[in-house]
Amino acid sequence: QVQLVESGGGLVQAGGSLRLSCAASGRSFSAYPMGWFRQAPGKEREFVAAINWRGGNTDYADAVKGRFTISKDNVRNTVSLQMNSLKPEDTAVYYCAARLEPFSGISREKGDYTYWGQGTQVTVSS
Repeated sequence: QVQLVESGGGLVQAGGSLRLSCAASGRSFSAYPMGWFRQAPGKEREFVAAINWRGGNTDYADAVKGRFTISKDNVRNTVSLQMNSLKPEDTAVYYCAARLEPFSGISREKGDYTYWGQGTQVTVSS
């Protein structure tokens, strides 16, 4: 059974940092692109960042570019999101996701991702 489990969320003051991790089990995701999405109360789930299977190509939403960094460890079967200079508008539940097709390209579309974690809450106070 494939599982993605996020960790590292919490409460932080504006300007602070958090590092989210997503551990995959049930299969290796070394050949699969992965991404992070977030959903604030009353809003649609939105793209945050994505990384290709090898980890050498990344994409970021404009709102987080320059502040967030996505990385992938194919040995540990994990994907991480380093979040710096956090703002109150970053408050949301953060989800990691993985695509089904090996060696496929990175995508901003949540419909392109098959596997999802349960989410971890990030709250940024002003």
